Amino acid sequence: MGKTRRHDWWLKIKMGANITRLISITQSAWGRSIFLMLILFLSSCKFNSKMQNTGAEFLQGSWIAESVPNQEKLLRYQLHDFKFTCDSVYVKIKTFAKSKMEIDSCYGTGEWQEYARGVYVVRGDSLLIEATYTHANWRQKLSGCHHIGQYLPRFKIAKQTNDSLYLDNFYSHIPIELRKTETTTCVPKQVY
Repeated sequence: MGKTRRHDWWLKIKMGANITRLISITQSAWGRSIFLMLILFLSSCKFNSKMQNTGAEFLQGSWIAESVPNQEKLLRYQLHDFKFTCDSVYVKIKTFAKSKMEIDSCYGTGEWQEYARGVYVVRGDSLLIEATYTHANWRQKLSGCHHIGQYLPRFKIAKQTNDSLYLDNFYSHIPIELRKTETTTCVPKQVY
């Protein structure tokens, strides 16, 4: 009877060589995979444009809200003024409160104004605004009375004509009726 080749030293060396060859193939396959993923990642990146977007043409200009439905019956309501220039929006929020709900000197006689500046986008029938509360000079507000931080309203454009715009606020049951007071055309500027 002869030896079984299962436990032969030559077989162990040969199997070891196969394993190291398999490992080297796997390493090069991993290397190729990582290299391919890196190429795909770098080719999918693009730099943002340094120019401002044009925004929605029908919104360009100044819009004011002169009243809200049933405002005489409401304890608190807001009137909005919007100015759309290209993809930027400037919002002036005038708040009227008949009863004092906050105990603070900031709220005074129950009338105050807040300002916000940011960008907007129109998607389908939605107007999405991403803005920051500011002072009256449109500089960012970091402290003080009323709101600070982000102003993120979401509106549904219920009706739109050349000189009027009706918005439904997703966060409030009070609709906003706006009248156009000024029409502007967008001249994109370089963004810094």
